[in-house]
Amino acid sequence: MTVKLFAVAVSLAAAVFAGDLKPAPELGLKDVSGKTVRLDQYRGKVVLVDFWATWCTGCKEEMPWFVEYQKKFGTKKFAVIGVAMDDGGWKVVAPFLKSHKQFRYKMVVGDQATADRFGWGSMLPDSFLIDQQGNLVEAYHGKVDRAATEARIRGLISQR
Repeated sequence: MTVKLFAVAVSLAAAVFAGDLKPAPELGLKDVSGKTVRLDQYRGKVVLVDFWATWCTGCKEEMPWFVEYQKKFGTKKFAVIGVAMDDGGWKVVAPFLKSHKQFRYKMVVGDQATADRFGWGSMLPDSFLIDQQGNLVEAYHGKVDRAATEARIRGLISQR
């Protein structure tokens, strides 16, 4: 699994360095109301796709940062999509979100196929930054660096 993660990180870094960005994998996951959330609905915005779980300490540490980014950059320029990877699905995630109302960004329940398309390495948190054109520009395996991620988002937004 470590080799797979390393290969994904190296290929992504090489693509970014070479200016040959690859389109982000598509999402087709349901939110709590049953509506399908797709990345193409966010075209024109920088998007942070965050794979997380209710039991993940690192996830819960960085989620307030994502709320802060969204407030700072505004919902017209930036969006966060939380992809919950809890085995219990909405039965587990909905009560968690109800008791953590501060996590006000789009939430969906993920599946293994979607996680695999993104190159998820089965550890959480795992986040992916997507530019306004829908290209995957960064992969963060483990907790993000708060300041560096904010700076990267700011840079992408200013490239518009």
